[in-house]
Amino acid sequence: MFTSLGDLKLIRKSISSYIHETPVLTSKVFDSTSGCSTYFKCENFQKMGAFKMRGAMNALLSLSSQQRADGVVTHSSGNFGQAVALAALNLDVKATIVMPSNAPKVKKDAVAGYGASIVECEPTNKARVAATSDISAETGAVILHPSDQKEVIDGNASAALELLESQPDIEAIITPVGGGLLAGTALAAKGLNSRIEIFAGEPSGVDDAYRSLQTGVIQPSLNPVTIADGLRTQLGENNFPIIKKYVVEIIRVEEDEIISAMKFIWERMKIVIEPSSAVAVAAVLKNAILFKNRKLGIIISGGNVDLSNLPF
Repeated sequence: MFTSLGDLKLIRKSISSYIHETPVLTSKVFDSTSGCSTYFKCENFQKMGAFKMRGAMNALLSLSSQQRADGVVTHSSGNFGQAVALAALNLDVKATIVMPSNAPKVKKDAVAGYGASIVECEPTNKARVAATSDISAETGAVILHPSDQKEVIDGNASAALELLESQPDIEAIITPVGGGLLAGTALAAKGLNSRIEIFAGEPSGVDDAYRSLQTGVIQPSLNPVTIADGLRTQLGENNFPIIKKYVVEIIRVEEDEIISAMKFIWERMKIVIEPSSAVAVAAVLKNAILFKNRKLGIIISGGNVDLSNLPF
């Protein structure tokens, strides 16, 4: 059962004091390049630098007092780990974050800075899940899933609610696809206006969501290789049915296209976006014909970048 628009609005209100209502920006240069009227929902200005704060905050607020006392554990390459760490700090909850060994140092430092414990693992989805399960079994900590937990998806939906409140006549929205943001965006957008079309961008090196949508069955992410570290994820039983029902198309982009899009936004809009965010931008630039002369919303998922290791 998908969460209703009314409930999504209540969730948005409940997390509002813990998050920023992020700005919506435009760019004439981008519009002339892409051929559409684009509205960038800038979650790079969110607390801890990414949309993940929305879902993490709702997940922690949904816990009972006993569950909060037991603490929480999650696995993350960075952004969800930071979000859980900050949300837990706000609510005085102990948090443990399982992070792959190849996660960016800037994201590991941020997680530690918010007071969470870090446990490193091999950079595979299987290793991340196994380590998280082991910690939960040993400590009693509640497992929070970064992209497939219902409360996380519902919290993420608040970004699209804000975007469409600002620009109610948007005709299409595109996000990067890890799972949780895309599913939450689809729930919010379709709840507000069934005519809005939902798209996503995905790295070709991590195209399990593309293959899943094509086949109608969740496909595994076996060896995720991409600069977009936040998208090295796996679809699940909660986000995939939403994506399967509402998403029109997932557009695959190459690594050089991701880097070029990231650089374009840095140079032309003067804002910092991370590679995962640039995936959605790259998808629009690569397939401009899909969006030509339309009013398009792009959710910029985050801006947490290792400035000492830029790809351009």
